[in-house]
Amino acid sequence: MEAHLKLFILLTFLFLNSSAAAAAAAAQPVPRLSSQTEWRALFDLRSSLGIRAKDWHKKANPCSNWTGIQCKTGRVTGINLSGLRRTHLGNLNPRFAVDSLSNFPFLSVFNSTGFSLPGSIPSWLFERLTNLEVLDLSSCSIYGSLPSSIGRLSRLGSLNLSNNSIAGNIPTALENLSSLSVLDLSQNLFTGQIPKEVAALSNLTKLDFSSNYLSGGIPLEFGSLSNLEFLNLSNNSLSEFIPPQLGNLSKLIELDLGFNSLFGSLPDELGGLKNLEKLMIGNNRMEGSLLDSLFRKLPLLDYLVLSSNNFVGVLPISLWSMSRLEYLDVSSNNLTGDFRNPIGSFNVTNAVFNFSNNLFYGNLNVGFEKLGLIDVSSNYFEGSAPNKTGTTVIFSDNCFTSVPGQRNPDACLKFYSDRGIFFGNDSSVPFEPPLVRFPKTRKRVLTYVMIGVFGGLGFIVILVALILLLSKACSIRSEVHRRSNPRADHVLEAPVDLSGLGQPFTYEQLLVATRDFSSENLIKNGHSGDLFRGKLEGGDYVIIKKVDLRGVTTKESFASELDFFSKGTMAHARVVPLVGHCLEDENEKYLVYKYMLNGDLSSAFYRRTNEDENEEDELQSLDWITRLKIAIGAAEALSYLHHECIPSIVHRDIQASSILLDDKYEVRLGSLSEACDVGANINHNMFARLLRTPQTSRKRHSGSSSITCAYDVYCFGKVLLELVTGRLGISALNEADAKQWMDANLPSINIYDKELVIKIIDQSLIIDEDLLEEVWAVAIVAKSCLNPKASRRPSIRHVLKALENPFKVVREENFSSGRLRRASSRQSWTAAIFGSWHHSSSDGSAESGQTSREIIGGLRQTERVGSRGSGAHENSSSHKRSSSDVFPEPVEMQDDGTG
Repeated sequence: MEAHLKLFILLTFLFLNSSAAAAAAAAQPVPRLSSQTEWRALFDLRSSLGIRAKDWHKKANPCSNWTGIQCKTGRVTGINLSGLRRTHLGNLNPRFAVDSLSNFPFLSVFNSTGFSLPGSIPSWLFERLTNLEVLDLSSCSIYGSLPSSIGRLSRLGSLNLSNNSIAGNIPTALENLSSLSVLDLSQNLFTGQIPKEVAALSNLTKLDFSSNYLSGGIPLEFGSLSNLEFLNLSNNSLSEFIPPQLGNLSKLIELDLGFNSLFGSLPDELGGLKNLEKLMIGNNRMEGSLLDSLFRKLPLLDYLVLSSNNFVGVLPISLWSMSRLEYLDVSSNNLTGDFRNPIGSFNVTNAVFNFSNNLFYGNLNVGFEKLGLIDVSSNYFEGSAPNKTGTTVIFSDNCFTSVPGQRNPDACLKFYSDRGIFFGNDSSVPFEPPLVRFPKTRKRVLTYVMIGVFGGLGFIVILVALILLLSKACSIRSEVHRRSNPRADHVLEAPVDLSGLGQPFTYEQLLVATRDFSSENLIKNGHSGDLFRGKLEGGDYVIIKKVDLRGVTTKESFASELDFFSKGTMAHARVVPLVGHCLEDENEKYLVYKYMLNGDLSSAFYRRTNEDENEEDELQSLDWITRLKIAIGAAEALSYLHHECIPSIVHRDIQASSILLDDKYEVRLGSLSEACDVGANINHNMFARLLRTPQTSRKRHSGSSSITCAYDVYCFGKVLLELVTGRLGISALNEADAKQWMDANLPSINIYDKELVIKIIDQSLIIDEDLLEEVWAVAIVAKSCLNPKASRRPSIRHVLKALENPFKVVREENFSSGRLRRASSRQSWTAAIFGSWHHSSSDGSAESGQTSREIIGGLRQTERVGSRGSGAHENSSSHKRSSSDVFPEPVEMQDDGTG
């Protein structure tokens, strides 16, 4: 008993002693900053970023009481801006104002995830903060290029610049970051090829270049990244084949190459990825068969996406023996075979399998009760439809009996007959090819002989007729060519009036003006001709387009442009003035335009404020007043073409590069080589005939042979989005990329919620509440122009009215609804803008009587539906819902209206 008492006293003494020591340690104050320079730098950073006093109080100790500040031995070692909020004044003018960071020599961590820092990254940031080990600037609204000085951060271990608008090439200087283990440049605007120098980063464990505009192939050198665990190159424009060298990445856990243009077969060398758990190669142009030997070497695979490729053959048997496979998507390929045995041996519970849009056949009466969902739609399965409890089965568009929504029986019979398989077999016995009986009767033989004789005679008659027609056509062309000479006055004969094409220039005059068409004066190589800067004898600057007529495409474009200016449309103030022409040469023609001091919208959007071209951080974007002025000017130009010209003219090439700007940023519409009359056959105009353009229809980039004004409105909507978001290139994106961008960003434009639009507004804009409302209104107008149904888009005249009165777009509900119940001839322009979103299936005449509240309410309802998520696995690049379901590219053939 006495021994226990002594032990208790000893333990009590030790406990009290340790508690007192801990209390004494806690009572000691945290050391304050020992550097006055860093103290002042923190206050400068607080001021330039507009951090709230609540987070960084001037009387508090930064090392202990300032949110996100980390210190060591009295020096600042870490700054975390993520989650901090700006003052009201700071929110009005957010900037990449972090100059004071250069005064923290021991700074090793800088994190500003989600903290808006609009602007470009200055070169000095990487030159002075050489002790940085973690740099996270994700989701900070950064634009501009990535300075090559990034290579100075030799101690950097993690670099995250994702979800910004950084453009240009990925700098090769990244190879100097020898300590880097995480590199994330995803969701930006990077272009060019992936630099092979990245392969020098031997310590990389995660590499993410997804959702950019990278092209070319995957560097073969990536096979040397032996420590890589995650590789994501999805959502780019990568082409060529998948390098077999990737099979050397034995530590790789996740590989995502989806949504590119990769081709070739799936290399068997990928079997070396023994730790691979997720493989996503969907939405490419891969082909060949799926090797059973490859998948036998991937035992840990639990997520496999091979959809939307051109794979052929049967599914590898080894797929069914994978004990961890929980998600399999091989939809939209050309795979075939039957499912008699494999699924029944599958053991994973609640797995999701997608076999849709292939050529699978046979019975499906096999056990798959353990699966969570199986999609076998759009195949050729036959017999009884699956009816299993506990599993969701999608089996539409097959050959099942006694269930609706199946293929035509004749199509099913043909499919099975072509493969020599019985159709209608509902058992599990092996299929046997049917016996083929060859007709031997004399009558049938005679029939075949007669068909052959008369068919041969008919073919000979048609061949002789074609030869005669071709000979006649060649003789006519030879006669025309013989009578012509290089002078334009003879090429463009009689009834052609050249008075609308400005003054004639000689070829020698243009040589002098452009200094022999030197490369220094070359502005760009356009799709309809090369543009040169020139100076005439009188001192006037001009733009000279050189068109080579030896190509069918350029010949048609040139003919369209001549036809456009010959109508006198050049006289309008919103059309780029045509100064003159030179049509002397038979194969090369020249058009001379007035020089626009500010170029086009794509080049004028961002201007350098520093004349030193080596400075990468001195870019300034157009202010909102100028942007709105440009939008109105472009709408005025289109309104003139659509509503004042007789017949109406469709531009068909509206994008930022076709909107030219003079010295006062007044709009002059250019890029007129695609312009033509509404509903006209573009190959049958006067100039096309005189230039001997073949009279064959050519499918234009509108996606349809039908020419309507609604297509111009759609393209103009994308230009408006560029002005709102500051993300140049939307109007010039290809169809797939444009759909993807709009699918991700248009849900933020909502007539019901102004705050949502802040997510996509250009962060470099300095705007107050009134201007924010204007930007919101223009975004709403842009969205209305992007209506999927061409006949439901507003006319450009209504768009122009909305841009001239943007406040009415969002404040219309405050006006009397009785004003909108008048006759259609006096209906509100707001109804014209929003009516299409209220009842997309109703006639336009029914919209005139709607109140503003009803119209806007209809748009709100549409927006709520359009902004919903896409379901499970939405974070995977290979499972994004196509934006064509919500905002598809216009198909003008569906609508006969002219917009």
